[in-house]
Amino acid sequence: MGYSQADKIATHQRIVEVAAKRFREHGIEGVSIADLMKEAGLTVGGFYKHFDSRDELVREAFEFALRDIEPWESAIPTAPRRAMRSYISESHRDNVATACPISALVNDMSRSTQETREVYSARVEKIINLISRASPAQESAKKRAEAVLILSASVGALTLSRAVSDPKLSKQILDGALSEILEKLSAKRTKRKNAAAVPGTDVDARKRGHTGDSDT
Repeated sequence: MGYSQADKIATHQRIVEVAAKRFREHGIEGVSIADLMKEAGLTVGGFYKHFDSRDELVREAFEFALRDIEPWESAIPTAPRRAMRSYISESHRDNVATACPISALVNDMSRSTQETREVYSARVEKIINLISRASPAQESAKKRAEAVLILSASVGALTLSRAVSDPKLSKQILDGALSEILEKLSAKRTKRKNAAAVPGTDVDARKRGHTGDSDT
């Protein structure tokens, strides 16, 4: 029986899926092409039938891995605080094989080719825009600045929590970052700041019976 185009596509996809998991677990340089091909049930000699270079596989694997964070990205504009609780969490920290590739591959991408970094940069920009839309800040520049800070803190907290050996410290890193980020995304914070800017305004929302933030 001949090897059909459909077979080739399925094999190509299998290699990409394996790479998407293993790159996140071990880093781009932490796993060899031979290991990836073996796990995919193939010989290393067949690699160049599917990819022109290792970097091409890296880009495709990264783009495939981004599918795992699409539900999270979709939640950011409407439920940003809930989305951040999901992202900055122990479960996300521990499930590296299916984790956000933005954080899992951040160090590897800084050493990748320009073309690969451009793909990475485009997704970072998309997420910043999504967080900016969710920011309760009033001015566009402030929304953008806070979105950059929130994403940077989220990625940093996740990667640092994975790097330390002390479980207690790891949790403290996650909890501390999450607390600060949730405060920045709180609608109540903006209401307090706006109220404080008006002389004689009662800034205590509880006195008015307001709970302020509906996104839990």
